[in-house]
Amino acid sequence: MQAKRRGFIETGVGIVKKETPLGLYKGLGAVLTGIIPKMAIRFTSYEKYKQLLANKDGEVSGRATFLAGLAAGITEAVAVVTPMEVIKIRLQAQHHSMSDPLDVPKYRNAAHALYTVLREEGVGALYRGVSLTALRQGSNQAVNFTAYTEFKAILQRLQDTPDTPLPAWQTSLIGLISGAMGPLSNAPIDTIKTRLQKTPAEPGETALSRIFNISKAMFKQEGFRAFYMGITPRVMRVAPGQAVTFTVYEYLKEVLEKGREMLPGDRYEE
Repeated sequence: MQAKRRGFIETGVGIVKKETPLGLYKGLGAVLTGIIPKMAIRFTSYEKYKQLLANKDGEVSGRATFLAGLAAGITEAVAVVTPMEVIKIRLQAQHHSMSDPLDVPKYRNAAHALYTVLREEGVGALYRGVSLTALRQGSNQAVNFTAYTEFKAILQRLQDTPDTPLPAWQTSLIGLISGAMGPLSNAPIDTIKTRLQKTPAEPGETALSRIFNISKAMFKQEGFRAFYMGITPRVMRVAPGQAVTFTVYEYLKEVLEKGREMLPGDRYEE
């Protein structure tokens, strides 16, 4: 008999009851450790890819923006996101009571989880699901940066002085909207990736066969909706994060580029 499907609120309440409110913060150490290098790699590589894809006049087309976002997402996935998420998911997948000192988990914290995974499964385990993570991050940032750039251009055209930076609240708003579009566009990829990274691989099982078997089992046992499980909390996490990220990004970009001449229309001058 199939277990009753629970929503994210019911799931959260269950975690708090069994594991105390601290259970909601499992994997936070891995996230905090990875978030700074992830954002640094994302925006640095995005700007670099934009320059490489700009035409001879320094103009960056919508297609170039999409490809730069795609490449930046893949870069961050390989460099930092995949190992970070493997550790985070292993910590979150543990079912134990944090209020019971006798209930000792396999992984005590992010550092211990990293050490244990490396010792028991090798370096390759940290890159389990890297293809799906790269596909998710790449599509995420392609959609994210393209949508943000288009919304920004529209709002700037509506201003009295189009070259003036947008107010922070407008940057936050379009960051929020564009941030939600990424998860909505690739939720099935993220769901399969999470299940793939949650458990160790069986001997002799290839990554492709695991992806196929997981997808087949999900559809057969839980139906098409299973591929969108967790989309609500994911959007609630990612969208506000992107609103803050883009607001800070635009502010820092303006401060750092005061000494560098940048042509209007998203064109570069070396």
